[in-house]
Amino acid sequence: MLLQKSLFTAVVAATAALSFDASAIGRLADVTVTDRSTGQTLPVYFAKGEYWVAGTPGAKYSVSVANASGARVLAVMSVDGVNVLNGETAGVEQSGYVFNAYQRYDVNGWRKSNSEIAAFEFVASPASYAERTGRPANVGVIGVALFKERVYQPPVSVTPPYRPYYPYDSRKSAPYGANGANEGAGAADSAAAAGSAMSRPAPAPTAPAASAATAPAQESEYRGSAKRAETRDDAPAAMREKLGTGHGEREYSQVTNTAFNRAQSTPNETISIRYDSRENLVSMGVIQEPHPWSVKPRPFPNNLGFVPDPPRYWR
Repeated sequence: MLLQKSLFTAVVAATAALSFDASAIGRLADVTVTDRSTGQTLPVYFAKGEYWVAGTPGAKYSVSVANASGARVLAVMSVDGVNVLNGETAGVEQSGYVFNAYQRYDVNGWRKSNSEIAAFEFVASPASYAERTGRPANVGVIGVALFKERVYQPPVSVTPPYRPYYPYDSRKSAPYGANGANEGAGAADSAAAAGSAMSRPAPAPTAPAASAATAPAQESEYRGSAKRAETRDDAPAAMREKLGTGHGEREYSQVTNTAFNRAQSTPNETISIRYDSRENLVSMGVIQEPHPWSVKPRPFPNNLGFVPDPPRYWR
């Protein structure tokens, strides 16, 4: 598996066999989230136009990527809006993992070096790595941007097209083309037009519509709205603190570097997975649970044998 950072990539030494999961998301590659405490793949819920998984506070987790194609792909990965390799605010042009054909790898944490990571761990949002580094706006989302590799094709020699011969007319100052028009004047006009176009100054770049100075205001607005949501009387208690991803304990994880050239500057596929605690997802309506009153008691759920003694009651 490979990573891409400018002109080089890190390759993970261990390779696992490709396996497809019902909870996987993606076409170019299958992406799943696994609870490392139980070894179970977290079920995926589709609601509000997005994919969701429910995490358990305090549990370590991994983001598994399985290349479903027969060629190498690059996966630029982010957690809570932060690149998992360099810790920068995530962008699709940054470094990532490179996967060989049909290769699978479990990304278990923040990359600290070519031989060490800090484990991903579900924690309360204030304890997340993103919020502790002053970037709370995107806590609760996992992103994978997938790129195909540019395939080198040797140059192909092209024979110039055949041009028929037309006799030169001494009564004209220039040879005639196939359509009988005088080509000399046209060529001169084209050259003059090209010269005027080259001498014309390039248009000045237009300034972006939004100024970068608005970013602190947006962040303060986010913090203010989050605080108001926590103090509202009508806010569900389970929604007052969402999950984020912490900077967990150090673990061994060996990778190496390799080169990777993207086929295009934009991702061939972008996968987004939202996550939060199960209680919050139930409160949001992402997970539908039956109300206790909707489960009717049955008079004869299981009527076998005689009446056994109840367990001993301890005061």
